[in-house]
Amino acid sequence: MAQMPKRVKHRKVQKGRIKGSATRGNRVAFGDYGLQASEGGWISAATIEAGRIAAQQYLRGEGRLYIRMFPHKPITSIPLETRMGKGKGEPSYWAAVIKPGSVLYEISGTTEKVAKMCFARLAHKMPMRVRFIKRRSG
Repeated sequence: MAQMPKRVKHRKVQKGRIKGSATRGNRVAFGDYGLQASEGGWISAATIEAGRIAAQQYLRGEGRLYIRMFPHKPITSIPLETRMGKGKGEPSYWAAVIKPGSVLYEISGTTEKVAKMCFARLAHKMPMRVRFIKRRSG
């Protein structure tokens, strides 16, 4: 099931701009290996869930997967063939705002080869360029 917040202060939010690189959440914190975004953008809750399922199926219970993003942003859309005006559309899905350098997923408890293969499967599902990173020692 796709993620979404339990409750929000505002039902609809403005589009906004993604400026600069990630200063927080940009290094591996929970696992041994990570998948880091090279570009900014939005990732829908359905895409996050599709990545989780692909990773879990590849890992088959060995190792642990950490999801380091959460869809807080409601994305609205107006129905097709609707005339201009009549206000902002209704929320159609939830998205996570990703800055370049953000760590999206992490894996622990597996070898580097398995983690690379798992993240290769995950990278196909992501709407942006991503790269494989390791935890820094020290």
